[in-house]
Amino acid sequence: MTPDSSSYRGLGPFAARLDELTAITARAASRILAIDPSRAARRRKADRSFVTAADEGAQAALIDGLSRLFPDLPAVCEETTGVPRPTTLGRHFALIDPLDGTREFLELRPEFTVNLAIVADGAAGIGVIAAPALGLIWRGVVGRGAERLSFDPKRGEPCGDPTPIRSRRRPAEGMRVAVSRSHLDPDTAALLSRLPVHERVACGSSLKFCRVAEGGADLYPRLAPTFEWDVAAGNAVLAGAGGLVTRPDGTPLVYGQVADEFRVPAFLAFGDPAAVPRIIPPARC
Repeated sequence: MTPDSSSYRGLGPFAARLDELTAITARAASRILAIDPSRAARRRKADRSFVTAADEGAQAALIDGLSRLFPDLPAVCEETTGVPRPTTLGRHFALIDPLDGTREFLELRPEFTVNLAIVADGAAGIGVIAAPALGLIWRGVVGRGAERLSFDPKRGEPCGDPTPIRSRRRPAEGMRVAVSRSHLDPDTAALLSRLPVHERVACGSSLKFCRVAEGGADLYPRLAPTFEWDVAAGNAVLAGAGGLVTRPDGTPLVYGQVADEFRVPAFLAFGDPAAVPRIIPPARC
């Protein structure tokens, strides 16, 4: 990642502490690995999904670390236990999903992540994603680049030299598409039926963004509702790697939609921005 001031959208102060943001995410990831999924305390939320002690422990680590780095930075978290969501947001705020892929975690699949994003002026500017069971961390800063690091589960921290990543540039023909292992909705399936899909890459959580960012897939479509904390970190990583995330009509996602309870109705994540005109028309049908 090139060492510039990262003045994009006023991200400089946050990008300057990217290593510390990465360390915070790694500590949260180590909290998850310390909990046995088969014995983890859990409860169902109103939407019938589970929240576990692993979610809450990782979130506590993220909130504690962020409050030390940036005491005045508002944080919007998936889990609201002990952390009420702010009703007003300034120019910059954090979006946190402490355990994206709780189902995968409970079913002993390694496809769960910790997501941390810094939003600036409604756009995802910095993203850090840790996949502790895979021993990997991805991070990106819009305008600076993206990279992958190794994660040491014993020490609970990143290790080794980062590897720059770049999304793939290729025509839409014969594309690889990242799809949800657990949440493939009918509208997304209908879109895929209209596209020249060579291979579907199924996985859970924000790993799908990472696969597109590092060139393992060309497109990640989701035409069903989700939430900003599920999307923002992956958006920033992919944008840093040269990709693009849009609404189904091609317009940008705007984060911080308090009145809509931070819902994202749908999105398309492209490895190659040049593919947008070839994909968006079918999505409108």
